[in-house]
Amino acid sequence: MAQYLLSVHGTDSDFDPPAGKFGAYATEQEALAAMAATGAFNDRLIARGHFVFAGGLRSASSATVVDGTGERPVFTDGPYLETKEWLGGFWIIDAPDLDAALELATEGSRACGGKVEVRPFAG
Repeated sequence: MAQYLLSVHGTDSDFDPPAGKFGAYATEQEALAAMAATGAFNDRLIARGHFVFAGGLRSASSATVVDGTGERPVFTDGPYLETKEWLGGFWIIDAPDLDAALELATEGSRACGGKVEVRPFAG
């Protein structure tokens, strides 16, 4: 089995929406349905032995960049990269091959209602 990262990307407001908004979803009902479907997908991953770890992230504006390459560490508020889309959530899975990982990513994409990028781990 190989490990793959299945990642979901979006904008700050998709993952940490302002009050009264529902991120990437048009309504609260859509957001709740996606959360329930994602939870069910996680349960299927666990039941089938593919689940390693999963998590959702706060918006990139909550990040702190640490540069420990000098004599003293430097801490900078905010994301390292300047981009419109950020990593908002992810799964780490075990799968026998890329085709199986792509099938699982398709299920994850349907569940969360967003695009999912698949990347194998090195080594």
